[in-house]
Amino acid sequence: MNVPSHAGGPLPWPRWAYVPGETGEVEADYETLDLAKALVPSAFRGYVPARHPALRYGLALNDRGYFWEAQEVLEALWAAAPQGGRERILLRACVHVANANLRLRMQKAHSAARLFGDALTELRALSARKVAAAGDGFVESFPVPALMALLQAKLGRTQITKADWIGLGAIVRSQAPS
Repeated sequence: MNVPSHAGGPLPWPRWAYVPGETGEVEADYETLDLAKALVPSAFRGYVPARHPALRYGLALNDRGYFWEAQEVLEALWAAAPQGGRERILLRACVHVANANLRLRMQKAHSAARLFGDALTELRALSARKVAAAGDGFVESFPVPALMALLQAKLGRTQITKADWIGLGAIVRSQAPS
Protein backbone atom coordinates (compact mmCIF):
# COMPACT_ATOMS: atom_id res chain seq x y z
CA MET A 1 0.00 0.00 0.00
CA ASN A 2 1.43 3.35 -0.96
CA VAL A 3 1.87 6.03 1.63
CA PRO A 4 -1.05 8.43 1.20
CA SER A 5 -0.50 12.09 0.52
CA HIS A 6 -1.69 15.01 2.54
CA ALA A 7 -1.56 18.75 1.89
CA GLY A 8 2.20 18.91 2.49
CA GLY A 9 3.13 15.75 0.58
CA PRO A 10 3.39 12.11 1.58
CA LEU A 11 2.94 11.24 5.23
CA PRO A 12 6.21 10.04 6.74
CA TRP A 13 6.53 6.73 8.51
CA PRO A 14 7.12 6.94 12.26
CA ARG A 15 10.78 6.95 13.22
CA TRP A 16 10.30 3.76 15.27
CA ALA A 17 7.56 1.31 16.19
CA TYR A 18 6.44 1.99 19.72
CA VAL A 19 5.96 -1.10 21.89
CA PRO A 20 4.74 -0.32 25.43
CA GLY A 21 7.13 -1.66 28.02
CA GLU A 22 9.83 -2.47 25.47
CA THR A 23 11.01 0.87 24.17
CA GLY A 24 12.27 2.02 27.58
CA GLU A 25 12.16 5.74 28.18
CA VAL A 26 11.42 6.46 24.51
CA GLU A 27 7.85 7.51 23.86
CA ALA A 28 5.87 7.06 20.70
CA ASP A 29 6.52 9.29 17.70
CA TYR A 30 3.50 11.51 18.39
CA GLU A 31 4.72 14.22 16.04
CA THR A 32 4.41 11.94 13.02
CA LEU A 33 1.06 10.52 14.13
CA ASP A 34 -0.32 14.02 14.63
CA LEU A 35 0.18 14.67 10.90
CA ALA A 36 -2.21 11.82 10.06
CA LYS A 37 -4.67 12.64 12.83
CA ALA A 38 -4.83 16.25 11.60
CA LEU A 39 -6.38 14.91 8.37
CA VAL A 40 -9.32 13.42 10.27
CA PRO A 41 -12.33 15.75 10.45
CA SER A 42 -14.16 16.23 13.73
CA ALA A 43 -17.00 14.18 12.21
CA PHE A 44 -17.51 12.39 8.91
CA ARG A 45 -20.84 13.00 7.18
CA GLY A 46 -22.67 9.80 6.26
CA TYR A 47 -19.65 7.50 5.91
CA VAL A 48 -15.86 7.27 6.04
CA PRO A 49 -14.45 7.43 2.50
CA ALA A 50 -12.44 4.34 1.59
CA ARG A 51 -9.73 6.49 0.01
CA HIS A 52 -9.38 8.89 2.96
CA PRO A 53 -5.62 9.45 3.44
CA ALA A 54 -5.68 8.89 7.22
CA LEU A 55 -7.53 5.60 6.76
CA ARG A 56 -5.12 4.38 4.11
CA TYR A 57 -2.22 5.47 6.33
CA GLY A 58 -3.64 3.68 9.39
CA LEU A 59 -4.03 0.43 7.45
CA ALA A 60 -0.53 0.81 5.97
CA LEU A 61 0.96 1.44 9.42
CA ASN A 62 -0.50 -1.85 10.61
CA ASP A 63 0.84 -3.72 7.58
CA ARG A 64 4.33 -2.31 8.15
CA GLY A 65 4.41 -3.42 11.78
CA TYR A 66 3.58 -0.08 13.41
CA PHE A 67 0.74 -1.67 15.36
CA TRP A 68 0.46 0.83 18.22
CA GLU A 69 0.59 3.72 15.75
CA ALA A 70 -2.04 2.09 13.51
CA GLN A 71 -4.32 1.69 16.50
CA GLU A 72 -3.94 5.39 17.34
CA VAL A 73 -4.81 6.58 13.82
CA LEU A 74 -7.68 4.09 13.42
CA GLU A 75 -9.13 5.16 16.78
CA ALA A 76 -9.13 8.79 15.61
CA LEU A 77 -11.05 7.73 12.51
CA TRP A 78 -13.44 5.64 14.62
CA ALA A 79 -14.17 8.64 16.85
CA ALA A 80 -15.07 10.75 13.79
CA ALA A 81 -17.14 8.03 12.08
CA PRO A 82 -20.91 8.52 12.10
CA GLN A 83 -22.56 7.30 15.30
CA GLY A 84 -24.35 4.02 14.66
CA GLY A 85 -22.75 3.75 11.22
CA ARG A 86 -21.36 0.61 9.65
CA GLU A 87 -17.91 2.18 9.20
CA ARG A 88 -17.75 2.75 12.94
CA ILE A 89 -18.20 -0.98 13.55
CA LEU A 90 -15.59 -1.93 10.93
CA LEU A 91 -13.11 0.60 12.28
CA ARG A 92 -13.58 -0.78 15.79
CA ALA A 93 -12.80 -4.27 14.46
CA CYS A 94 -9.66 -2.91 12.75
CA VAL A 95 -8.58 -1.26 16.02
CA HIS A 96 -8.97 -4.63 17.76
CA VAL A 97 -6.87 -6.32 15.07
CA ALA A 98 -4.07 -3.73 15.32
CA ASN A 99 -4.14 -4.04 19.12
CA ALA A 100 -4.04 -7.85 18.86
CA ASN A 101 -1.07 -7.61 16.50
CA LEU A 102 0.70 -5.44 19.09
CA ARG A 103 -0.06 -8.01 21.79
CA LEU A 104 1.42 -10.74 19.61
CA ARG A 105 4.60 -8.68 19.23
CA MET A 106 4.65 -8.34 23.03
CA GLN A 107 4.27 -12.16 23.27
CA LYS A 108 0.86 -11.91 24.94
CA ALA A 109 -0.92 -14.55 22.87
CA HIS A 110 -3.89 -14.95 25.22
CA SER A 111 -4.63 -11.21 25.10
CA ALA A 112 -4.18 -11.21 21.32
CA ALA A 113 -6.63 -14.10 20.92
CA ARG A 114 -9.21 -12.25 23.02
CA LEU A 115 -8.81 -9.15 20.84
CA PHE A 116 -9.09 -11.20 17.63
CA GLY A 117 -12.31 -12.60 19.13
CA ASP A 118 -13.55 -9.08 19.86
CA ALA A 119 -12.83 -8.10 16.26
CA LEU A 120 -14.74 -11.13 15.00
CA THR A 121 -17.71 -10.20 17.23
CA GLU A 122 -17.71 -6.69 15.74
CA LEU A 123 -17.60 -8.09 12.20
CA ARG A 124 -20.48 -10.46 12.93
CA ALA A 125 -22.51 -7.49 14.20
CA LEU A 126 -21.60 -5.61 11.02
CA SER A 127 -22.68 -8.53 8.83
CA ALA A 128 -26.05 -8.61 10.59
CA ARG A 129 -26.68 -4.93 9.77
CA LYS A 130 -28.67 -3.85 6.76
CA VAL A 131 -26.44 -3.10 3.79
CA ALA A 132 -26.79 0.43 2.44
CA ALA A 133 -26.55 1.33 -1.21
CA ALA A 134 -23.09 0.75 -2.66
CA GLY A 135 -20.82 3.74 -2.49
CA ASP A 136 -17.23 4.66 -1.88
CA GLY A 137 -17.35 4.12 1.87
CA PHE A 138 -14.84 2.03 3.78
CA VAL A 139 -17.38 -0.72 4.48
CA GLU A 140 -18.29 -1.11 0.80
CA SER A 141 -14.66 -1.52 -0.23
CA PHE A 142 -13.43 -3.72 2.61
CA PRO A 143 -13.67 -7.52 2.23
CA VAL A 144 -15.34 -8.20 5.59
CA PRO A 145 -15.93 -11.94 4.87
CA ALA A 146 -12.21 -12.43 4.13
CA LEU A 147 -11.21 -10.84 7.45
CA MET A 148 -13.83 -12.89 9.29
CA ALA A 149 -12.48 -16.10 7.75
CA LEU A 150 -8.90 -15.16 8.65
CA LEU A 151 -9.86 -14.36 12.23
CA GLN A 152 -11.77 -17.64 12.56
CA ALA A 153 -8.74 -19.53 11.24
CA LYS A 154 -6.41 -17.82 13.74
CA LEU A 155 -8.81 -18.45 16.62
CA GLY A 156 -9.15 -22.09 15.58
CA ARG A 157 -5.48 -22.76 16.26
CA THR A 158 -4.37 -24.26 19.53
CA GLN A 159 -1.80 -21.49 19.94
CA ILE A 160 -1.08 -18.25 18.11
CA THR A 161 2.36 -16.66 17.85
CA LYS A 162 4.02 -13.46 16.65
CA ALA A 163 3.86 -14.85 13.12
CA ASP A 164 0.03 -14.84 13.24
CA TRP A 165 -0.36 -11.07 12.97
CA ILE A 166 -2.91 -9.86 10.44
CA GLY A 167 -2.24 -7.32 7.69
CA LEU A 168 -5.40 -5.29 7.12
CA GLY A 169 -4.30 -3.63 3.89
CA ALA A 170 -3.08 -7.00 2.62
CA ILE A 171 -6.64 -8.34 2.91
CA VAL A 172 -7.94 -5.47 0.80
CA ARG A 173 -5.25 -6.02 -1.83
CA SER A 174 -5.81 -9.79 -1.92
CA GLN A 175 -9.50 -9.28 -2.65
CA ALA A 176 -9.04 -6.56 -5.29
CA PRO A 177 -10.07 -7.47 -8.85
CA SER A 178 -7.13 -8.40 -11.06
